[in-house]
Amino acid sequence: MEKVYTYDTTLRDGSQAEGVNFSLEDKLRIAQKLDEFGIDYIEGGWPYANPKDNLFFRKLRSIKLIHSKPVAFGSTRKPGKSIKEDKQIEALIKAEVPVITVFGKSWDLHVTDALKTTLDENLNMVYETVEYLKRYVEEVIFDAEHFFDGYTANPEYALAVLESALRGGADWIVLCDTNGGKLPHEVYEITKAVRERFPSANIGIHAHNDSDTAVANSIMAVLAGARQVHGTINGIGERTGNANLCSIIPNLQLKLRYDLIPEENLKKLTELARFVAELSNMPLPRNMPYVGESAFAHKGGVHASAVMKKAKTYEHIDPELVGNRRKITVSDLAGKSNLLYKLREFGIDVDEKSPDLLKLIERIKELEKEGYHFEAAEASLELLCKRYFGLVKDYFDFDAYRVLIAKRRDDSIPTSEATVRLAVEGVDEHTAALGNGPISALDRALRKALEEFYPNLKEIQLIDYKVRIINESEGTSAKVRVLVETTDGKRKWGTVGVSENVIEASWIALRDAIVYKLMKDEEDLQDS
Repeated sequence: MEKVYTYDTTLRDGSQAEGVNFSLEDKLRIAQKLDEFGIDYIEGGWPYANPKDNLFFRKLRSIKLIHSKPVAFGSTRKPGKSIKEDKQIEALIKAEVPVITVFGKSWDLHVTDALKTTLDENLNMVYETVEYLKRYVEEVIFDAEHFFDGYTANPEYALAVLESALRGGADWIVLCDTNGGKLPHEVYEITKAVRERFPSANIGIHAHNDSDTAVANSIMAVLAGARQVHGTINGIGERTGNANLCSIIPNLQLKLRYDLIPEENLKKLTELARFVAELSNMPLPRNMPYVGESAFAHKGGVHASAVMKKAKTYEHIDPELVGNRRKITVSDLAGKSNLLYKLREFGIDVDEKSPDLLKLIERIKELEKEGYHFEAAEASLELLCKRYFGLVKDYFDFDAYRVLIAKRRDDSIPTSEATVRLAVEGVDEHTAALGNGPISALDRALRKALEEFYPNLKEIQLIDYKVRIINESEGTSAKVRVLVETTDGKRKWGTVGVSENVIEASWIALRDAIVYKLMKDEEDLQDS
């Protein structure tokens, strides 16, 4: 297996994505996670650009990365300036890292129109910057910015820029599709031409995703001779993002048999993707290849039946290779195979010829017709199935709830108050609670009523709440579906409620969230 080096720029290029703002602590935690995963190079930021990046490199020294090399990023010296007068070059050296990446212009248009300098001066800037930095660090990586556009416009000049970097001592020359406009066949041909022109050079690829081909472009560059691949976790980055390492790594390692990361670490890929999604506050798309929640989900009955017999019928790899899992969903499209799989997952053993199985399928389809959506609320599905077979005990007896919303003339916002009456093992409980809205008040009142009997409910937190109108044509009489996501710090689960009344739909979802927590904790105790 030939080695291809992974170069992660989540902390620099990824942080330029709209809506992403990593704290210093976020950056340090991500760096540690990338190191544990086995990434070869971690680009931590641009020391000259902001104080946070300066502090990041200072703090990183005390962490001691085991596998990864930390990289500081910057640009070539400014036109018409001495290298020793350039403050950002000085900042790169002060970062005290073993590797520095500098970018320089390789498209003549950028040299003359953006930098406002001559083509010869730009070649000098590239050579002098690389040569100077090589005195201070183990490796200098040169990012040839806009290389593919530059090569298309003026191939001889673009190649001359690379030659200047190599003469200066660059350890890697990285071809950048900065505008993300090239297609895979173009990237392959141009990378191949560079390989032929500089047969002994180490070549890398840095692709952006503006044409939705960044992953494909990166793979084609490797096939043409590149041996360093740049990208970000989950493909986050400026505009439409960077090449997604979560797709590039398994594609190259599992399918093309290149050596990128330690084989045992590949199982941590999904965990890494979700970790970065959480810290970047960029939800992981469910349908993201390899690491998305739906990457190995099977909804149609025919698919589910085939997968249960032989997984490769509808799966291109074993999901466990990348730390993901197979998911058989149950919906109005489900067949017997889907439900059998889920029941076994829930620990319910049912004969496939049992009439109960068909009755339960019909019940699920009936509820889906009413507006329930069990794909997004597997906790409610598990409760439904276990209730059907008498496996969920009554943790409390519900009597009544009431929600009041009041607003006086001088109030800036309405006041919401909820009261709940219930009984636990014959003990009556009647509680009230305020909230910043009617659902918040109802949630607090329900938990307040139960926490004395079930202290473990203090661990849970409602983290997401969605309302959707199901039959819009009915106007104010329309049904609503409420989806609630809850966590106790160890697990997350989704529950659903449907009603013409949004409060009642919310109550159903909230009640299920509580019961699910109590049931799972009880099951954990029985298993221990």
